[in-house]
Amino acid sequence: MSLVTLLPFIVLIGAMFLMTRSAKKKQQQAADMRNQMQPGSGVRTIGGMYATVKEVSEDTVLVDAGPGVELLFAKNAIGAVLSDDEYNRIVHGIEHDLKSDVVPDDASSLTEADEPAAAAASDEKSVDLGKKDEKDEVEEPSDAVAAEAKTDDEPKKTDGDTDAK
Repeated sequence: MSLVTLLPFIVLIGAMFLMTRSAKKKQQQAADMRNQMQPGSGVRTIGGMYATVKEVSEDTVLVDAGPGVELLFAKNAIGAVLSDDEYNRIVHGIEHDLKSDVVPDDASSLTEADEPAAAAASDEKSVDLGKKDEKDEVEEPSDAVAAEAKTDDEPKKTDGDTDAK
C-alpha cells in the first residue's frame, strides 16, 4: 500500500480523535461544575427549571423550587450552576447595579477629544436654524413651490390599474 491510499484513513482517525477529545473535555467541565455546587447556589435543570440548591450528596441534589417545594434530582439532571447575579435576574427580575454600565444620551462624550477641531469647523460657517419672522419672508412663491404647483397640474401616472370598466 502506498502513502496516498493510507492518507484518507489517517485523516479520518485524526478527526475522530479530535472529536472524542473535545467531547471528553465538555463532559469533564460539566462534571466539575456539578461537583462545585454548594447549598444556596442557583441552578437550572436540563428540563429548564430554576431552583436553589438545598443539599448536595454524592449522586443527588435536593433543590428548593419555591415555598414548601423541595425536589430531589440526580446530579446529572443539573444543566448549569448560575452565578448569583444571573439567578436573581432570571428568577426574581432583579438587575445588577447598572451605574457602571451607563450610556450617555448623546454623542458628546464620544467626541470630547475632538472639541477643538469641532469648534474651529463651526467658526468657519454658521448656519441659522432659527424660525424666521413673518416680515422677513418674501411674498413671492419660491422655485420649490412653483415646481410643486406645476407637478400638481400634470396627470399622475399609475401602474395600469384603473377603476374604469
